[in-house]
Amino acid sequence: MITTAQTERAQAKASALSSPLSALPRPALLLAVLVVLLCALAVAFGPVPALQATINGFVAGSYTGLGAIGLTLVLGVLKLVNFAHGDLLVTGAYFTILFAWLGLPLPLAMLAAMIATAALALLTEKIIWQPLRQAKAGSLQLFLSAIGLGLVLRFSVQFFAGSQVRTLGANVVSSIAIGPLRLGTLQALALVVGLTAMIIVGLALRFTSIGKEMRAFADNRALAEVSGIDTQHIINVTWIAAGFLAALSGILYATAIGSFNPNFGITLLLSLFAATVLGGVGNPYGALVGGLVIGLSQEWSTLLFNARWKPAVGFALLILMLMFMPQGIFGRAKRRS
Repeated sequence: MITTAQTERAQAKASALSSPLSALPRPALLLAVLVVLLCALAVAFGPVPALQATINGFVAGSYTGLGAIGLTLVLGVLKLVNFAHGDLLVTGAYFTILFAWLGLPLPLAMLAAMIATAALALLTEKIIWQPLRQAKAGSLQLFLSAIGLGLVLRFSVQFFAGSQVRTLGANVVSSIAIGPLRLGTLQALALVVGLTAMIIVGLALRFTSIGKEMRAFADNRALAEVSGIDTQHIINVTWIAAGFLAALSGILYATAIGSFNPNFGITLLLSLFAATVLGGVGNPYGALVGGLVIGLSQEWSTLLFNARWKPAVGFALLILMLMFMPQGIFGRAKRRS
């Protein structure tokens, strides 16, 4: 017969064995897993291919993370699953082509495209989302409206710009050599700009008053309203930020990849949702990390599979996270009432 003392000793032993991992916070555990995976890939395929895939993963993670931030801000603040977000990325890239065609230098055309896309996102709030909220539209109506808006944006781009493959007109041939590793100059630029933008967004959300109000609004809308926060102002700023970041993400994608067509937004959308869920729905810091993890996972997978299966990796991670950790890495489990 097993005595109580024996049971307690067995539980204490099991706790001692599991404590080294269970005591780690989730971000530290994630970092440890990524380091172990990188080491395993370096052993299996060689350090140079593993490091090259890692660099490519950071490039992909930069534009994925920025796109996911806008998506998770809208999801957290407005509880809206915005299926049109991927097409805002497309709009940003094609606005750049438009402004460059009008004669602006490429950097100014990119900046003008980000402003124009932010204005477009705010316009959708005024003519679609605000009236739907006032009409007390349900989740299904909002969901279908987002899909419809995405189709309108995509086919509008195809109508005016055509469906053929486009480029931003930048030099995609030059590259930078770092020892045995190589990185396209535009990819390096996209990586620097993307990581810098991530840091700026993170600091803005952490230290500025509007960032704090947006996080408070996303955490508890009712409490934010009774605290005197101007909710409509927060909603407007959220759409402007989401549009601006979506355009930047689309431009970085177009810059890093070199060529694109109006359908790249719907292809990227799954990775953006995967990054959002991975980091924790409604958590912009989680979206930053989730985007980098998705980028690394997809590029590391090219060492094992054909590159055309990269989007499936994001889909697999999305399913696994929903099955085993639906609240995400930085999310919080819902309290039981």
